[in-house]
This record gives sequence, C-alpha cells and structure tokens, in this order.
Amino acid sequence: MSRYLGRTKALHGKEAKIGVLVTNLGTPEAPTASALRTYLREFLSDPRVVEIPRAVWMIILHGIILRVRPKKSAALYKSIWTEQGSPLMVISENQKTKIADRLKEQYGDNVTVALAMRYGNPSIENALNSFQESGVDDIVVLPLYPQYAGPTVASTFDAVVNTLKKWRWIPSLRFISGYHKNEKYITALAHSVTKHIEQHGKPDKLVLSYHGMPKYFLEQGDPYYCFCATTTKLLVEKLGFNENDYVMTFQSRFGKAEWLKPYTDATLEDLPKSNNKHVAIISPAFSADCLETLEELEHENREIFMEAGGEVYHYIPALNDDELHIDAIVDVINASISANELVRR
Repeated sequence: MSRYLGRTKALHGKEAKIGVLVTNLGTPEAPTASALRTYLREFLSDPRVVEIPRAVWMIILHGIILRVRPKKSAALYKSIWTEQGSPLMVISENQKTKIADRLKEQYGDNVTVALAMRYGNPSIENALNSFQESGVDDIVVLPLYPQYAGPTVASTFDAVVNTLKKWRWIPSLRFISGYHKNEKYITALAHSVTKHIEQHGKPDKLVLSYHGMPKYFLEQGDPYYCFCATTTKLLVEKLGFNENDYVMTFQSRFGKAEWLKPYTDATLEDLPKSNNKHVAIISPAFSADCLETLEELEHENREIFMEAGGEVYHYIPALNDDELHIDAIVDVINASISANELVRR
C-alpha cells in the first residue's frame, strides 16, 4: 500500500512534471537464433504489422517462419553487431542522452526523458511505469518514425494505451504521430546530403529509399506513402534538385503481396541501364541506423547495383545522433510541451 501512497503523494505540492518517452522499433538482445526467435515472435504477432486472419497467420508464423527465419536473421544481425551491442540500441541511447541534456537546459528537473522499444527491451510498459513512480502528470510520446504508418506509430500507440489501461489515474497524454515535414528535420536531411556531395561529388541519381509497406495498407487509408512523398518533395526542393536528380523508392518487402513501388532493389538494378552509374542512397524514414540500413542498403543493395553495371555507390547514414537531428527532435518535443502547457492553463 505504501508504494501506491507514494505515487499519490508525488502528485501533491509539486510543479507539473513532464515525462518524454522516445521510442523506436526494437532490436534482439543478441545476434543469435534464440534471441531472434523471441524478438520476431513479438514483432510478427502484432496485428498492426501483419494483417492476415489471425488463425491462419499464427499457423504460418509458428509452423514455418519462426522455425526458419531466426537463423537467417541472426546471421544478418551478426554482420552489423558492434562491441557495444546492437547499433540501433547504441544510437538510440545516445539520442536519448542528448535529448535529455537539451531539455534539462530548458526545463530543469521538470522534464524527464525515457527510451523504450516497441518490441523487446527497454519496454514501453517499464518506461511508463517509471514515469508513474516519479509522479509525472504529463506524458509526451514521440515514436522516432518521421512518417506516420500504422505498423510503426499506431502500434506504438497501442502499446502505450495497453499500459495506461491498467492505471487508476491517467496523466495528460500528448502522442506525436509524426514529423515528416518539420523544417528542422528537412534541414538536417539536406545538410547530410550536401555534406556527402561536398566529399564525394553529386551522384547521377539520389535514391531516397523508404521502408516498404503492403500496397493494401495504402488502399485502406494509411497515409504513409503520402507522407514519404511530402518529405521527398521538401528535401529535394531544399537541395535544389530537379526531377531527374532523384528517385523515391521502397525497400524491405517480404511475402508475395504487392508492396509500395518502385522497389529499391529493382530500381538499383535498372539505374545503370540508363547510364546512372554513380548513386547515393539515403533512407529518410529511419531515425537511426539499423539492420535495414547497415546491411540491406549498405551491403545487399550495393551488390545489386554494382553487379548490374554500377560504378560508384554510397550509402548516406541515417541522421542518428547528429546535432541537427537532435535539434529537430527537440523542436518537435518542445511544440508538444508548449501545447500541453496551453491546455493546462
């Protein structure tokens, strides 16, 4: 009982305390088949990720995929694993630290920042429970996916709500569903491309590769494709590129269904045929480098392009914990905090 009374007392006689929860997709605990099986079971069991009738999908997932895919995925993760661990986790921790430092300069101890992953650890539930223990009465949730999509952002919202449903008292909640056209985010992307061009020259084609999604999701009303197109438009305008300088594509598809097109791998295979033999590729949808960028874009797609007759291939890293990227994230958070304060008044 004293534990719960402590939570209640934490809300009395204090200034408002805001908890900022930044999240990303997640990562296995280790590059092993066992760890991948645990991770993939949680990830692929999410109905936001796979919209196949549950009974049918569970048979496929447990009868085939979880018996075959973990070993293959573990080998891929092992190829990018670092001495510090998963690149996504290391980068996310760095992002969280820098965000917390910036917000502390602005708000002192009235704002606390936590990092969570939608799948795996640190979990969203544990992060939110830590806010509850410390007497947070306003919560801002920022999934670090610039472009909203049901399988990423909406799934994060599901996880947040599933935890809050267990609470007796629910604080004010501000859920940020995306920042695909935030000016500072676009500036950070443009700076990374400009910096790359200064070092390596302008490519024949800049490939903007976004994570893929089944076309069916778009047909059912998911705005992800439109948000990707908006980010692309704003970025190339800021760079001063014309329509022949770039192409927007979609990567990481699996299964037999049609996904958003054009596909990244097929595009890279075709580009040398039209004398586009020097490409630079960037993925604006990823706030931190991970398997889909460090292995798929950096290595797998490089091989496809070079074997098709390409000559120069560069992967431009995700924004990660670059200071301009942190500027953008903090800008998005500040806008939400300001809105919360207006509501509270």
